[in-house]
Amino acid sequence: MDVYHKGWAGRHINPHIHKVLSEQLTQPASESLQPGERLTITCQVSYSLSSYYTGWIRQPAGKGLEWIGMKNTGGSHYKDSLKNKFSIDLDSSNNRVTLNGQNMQPESQNFCARKSH
Repeated sequence: MDVYHKGWAGRHINPHIHKVLSEQLTQPASESLQPGERLTITCQVSYSLSSYYTGWIRQPAGKGLEWIGMKNTGGSHYKDSLKNKFSIDLDSSNNRVTLNGQNMQPESQNFCARKSH
């Protein structure tokens, strides 16, 4: 069984995504998925989704961090090799950012993070 941990990345991950001390990003606890199952992870944030990009990063077991993409109400950016495998959806009225995709990496941890200005 593959485990997807959902937590907040609190260190520099990508030159464009940084730790944020004054904002909250909350994700549910870990859950298990079978290979090929649909991955859906929602991050609840305390800031305006029109003001900041929210990014998603994954870390397969035993490997380094990999940037998936980021989105705000004005647009989105994805890693070229992953842009057809993942989508990021915004629910601005509830301050939620959702990562959708196929379960491709066994025991992968997935993190949301806010891009600083």
